[in-house]
Amino acid sequence: MRFVIVGAGRVGLRTGRILHEEGHEVTVVEDDADKAEHARNEGFMVIEGDGASEEILTQTDLGTTDAIAGLTGDLNVNFAACMIGKHYDCRTVLRIDEDYRADIYHKFADDVDEVVYPERLGAAGAKTALLGGNFNVIADLTEELQLTTVMVPDESPVVGQQVSAVELPEDARIYAHGRERQRMTIPLPNATVESGDQLAVIAERDALSEVRKRLQGDAGGEAEAAE
Repeated sequence: MRFVIVGAGRVGLRTGRILHEEGHEVTVVEDDADKAEHARNEGFMVIEGDGASEEILTQTDLGTTDAIAGLTGDLNVNFAACMIGKHYDCRTVLRIDEDYRADIYHKFADDVDEVVYPERLGAAGAKTALLGGNFNVIADLTEELQLTTVMVPDESPVVGQQVSAVELPEDARIYAHGRERQRMTIPLPNATVESGDQLAVIAERDALSEVRKRLQGDAGGEAEAAE
């Protein structure tokens, strides 16, 4: 697969390395000359210039690109890159910083395929978002976060809701969804929750009890008590 990563900082290069090691083709876009040279020295194809510029991004051959990730420290550049990539039918992954998490997510989440917080998820999370693939394995989680998989019972209050509309505590998010006995992937835009579904959630440890309660109803409370 072909990927474009905007930003050759720590997050961008780590994500690129993981993708490259897995055999994917990666092009890096970076406007800082020193960072661009560092990326070249690591063996990446590099386009030097503004990642928010369509003229620059088209040099990466977006028409054959599977996904683009805006992974700079500048939200405006990241969002502009995603919107340009979307015009070329690329999967789009937007990096936001933790400080912006609550308000920016709600503002931009509908416009991109995935929002990531690399300060918390690390490069493995950004890579997985780009691939739109298996969330059964996510690495580089901080000590404060926990990844858990929740089975949705018949009596769950979220049955019938769109996955994207399920309300969770602020420090929790559904990252993957799968039907019973199927592989979990990033939820499709109109995916709804059905009884027996599996939901992968990343959350602050202190929020897990409330997460289970909201996703499982009374069954979640009983499971918590049993633990």
